[in-house]
Amino acid sequence: MITTLEISMYPFREDYRSLIQDCIAKLKSYADLKVIPGPTSSVVVGEYARVMECLTEVLEWSYEEYGRAVFVTKILVGYDAD
Repeated sequence: MITTLEISMYPFREDYRSLIQDCIAKLKSYADLKVIPGPTSSVVVGEYARVMECLTEVLEWSYEEYGRAVFVTKILVGYDAD
C-alpha cells in the first residue's frame, strides 16, 4: 500500500545544512522511493514496507555517520503526495 512520509532532521551540529543535504541524498539513492525535498521537511512516497525499511536504514546510517540528531516524521498510509 502506498505511503507518504514527511521527515525533518535536526542534527546536533553547527554544520547542520550539509548533514541534512547528505540525508536527503541518501533518501534519493533509493530508486523505488520518490523524494520531494522542501524548505523545512522532505516528503518520501513509496510502498509502506519499503518506506519503513529505508527509514530504518537512513536513521542507522545517519547515527553512524554523524552522531545524534532529532528526526520528526509524519506517516500517512494510503496516500500518494502527487
